[in-house]
Amino acid sequence: MKFLAVCGFGVGSSMVLKMTIEKVCRARNINCEVQNTDLTSVKGMEADAVFTSPEIAMDLKQTLKCPVFGIKKYMDQKEVEQAINQFLENQ
Repeated sequence: MKFLAVCGFGVGSSMVLKMTIEKVCRARNINCEVQNTDLTSVKGMEADAVFTSPEIAMDLKQTLKCPVFGIKKYMDQKEVEQAINQFLENQ
C-alpha cells in the first residue's frame, strides 16, 4: 500500500503529516510506504491514497483517481487514523 502526504512545496508540513501517517500505520500493523511530495508532483504519481490539507484536497479530488483525505491537524494521530480507517473500510 502506498500513501502520499502532500503540501504546497512538499517539504515542511507534508513531512510532519508523513511522520504521523507512519506512526498510525505502525501502531495498527499496516504495511505501507509513505512519501511526502508537493502539489505539482503528486498529479503524476501513483498512490493508493493521498493525505493533505482540506484546501488542497478539494483540488486534488477532481484530478486524482485515488481517494484524497483532507487533514486539518497534521500531528493529530486520531484524525489521521480516522482517515486511514475510512480508506480501509472502502477497500
